[in-house]
Amino acid sequence: MATATAAALHPAQRRILAVLVTAQIFSGAGLAAGITVGALLAQDMLDTTGLSGLPSALFTAGSAAAAAVIGRTSQRLGRRTGLAAGYATGALGALGVVIAATIGNVGLLFIALVIYGAGTATNLQARYSGADLATPGHRARALSTVLVATTFGAVVGPNLVTPLGALARSWSIPPLAGPFLLAAAAYAAAGLVLWLLLRPDPLLTARTLADPGAESHPTSTTATGNRSHVVLGAAVMVVTQLVMVAIMTMTPVHMQHHGHSVGAAGMVIAVHIAAMYLPSPLSGFLVDRFGRLPIAGASGLTLLAAGLVAAFSPPQSVALLAVALGLLGLGWSFGLVSGTAIITDSTSPATRAKTQGLVDVAIAVSGAGGGLASGMVVAAGSYTLLALAGGIIAVALVPVLVLTNRAGSTPRPHDQPVSTSAGR
Repeated sequence: MATATAAALHPAQRRILAVLVTAQIFSGAGLAAGITVGALLAQDMLDTTGLSGLPSALFTAGSAAAAAVIGRTSQRLGRRTGLAAGYATGALGALGVVIAATIGNVGLLFIALVIYGAGTATNLQARYSGADLATPGHRARALSTVLVATTFGAVVGPNLVTPLGALARSWSIPPLAGPFLLAAAAYAAAGLVLWLLLRPDPLLTARTLADPGAESHPTSTTATGNRSHVVLGAAVMVVTQLVMVAIMTMTPVHMQHHGHSVGAAGMVIAVHIAAMYLPSPLSGFLVDRFGRLPIAGASGLTLLAAGLVAAFSPPQSVALLAVALGLLGLGWSFGLVSGTAIITDSTSPATRAKTQGLVDVAIAVSGAGGGLASGMVVAAGSYTLLALAGGIIAVALVPVLVLTNRAGSTPRPHDQPVSTSAGR
């Protein structure tokens, strides 16, 4: 009990959360650009709907590669270096998208979108930093504090699509590239905040405070039970990411095909992103209070509801599409927070960042697959088919979680012993 209290009272934790929150406010705006207009920009440049999911697939694939690099860099040099470098790379990619759109170079667009994906990977990996110095019983709430900060920038970003488009046009830049100007500035600001202010480094501090004896016994962090829990946590996040990205990517295209403006699509995406991040404190509380598996199961059911509402909403109803995308975001929040908590519980500071990076690679790859497949499914079938398929895939998580619970293999927090110096 004393060590847990010491960890909770570590003087760096509150400052670390404040710095992470500030950076996430900036990065949220950068994250929203590709989500809101990426598919529309590709459709405009490629003159086809079938490949409109390609931007999401490309920057998500870039996110996968970046996640592994950021994880390894953070493991060696700390969260500060890994996250700051990731945001700097994302800013570079956003500038590349603007240049590609301006000169009409599709090849450069594809390359820039891959690089831009580093910002997405960094935005997600920042959540782990909030939990590095948290006690097991408060990990979900700590990481959710970092996640919720993304809301502020991410909600503002899509609603600036129209004015940013006008600004871009005045600079002889295609209007749909305007949001990427904001992304470049936002990611650069986030990286600068972390590089200058994320001191002491949360992961390096947690590693220093961890009991050396615990790290000298591999079985304490690599036992079969913990490995299986890492796989379970990864599976929850992979499925939720796949479903979320697939439906989200094609919603603006679906709306445009039925006469809605880019501004209306931006509003729906803003609701979606708000629902992804704003309920994070609630998700964190529920995960800490009721356990990881029940909330992971709630994720699957919520995503099913999202798919059903999206599938059967009249295309003319912006309100119902906003409800569907809101449920989609909430289901993602439940899945991400519960899955992240499972992963963090099952690793020690000695190997945590590397494992988390590899898990985020799997998440990003699933998102890339969902983004790429979404355009093909809609082109060959319909948006309704895509939404229904996504809901069914998501709810398939529930039986797996029920069986895991019945088998008595419920993931439990792995409390890493902490030296009493933590409270000083």
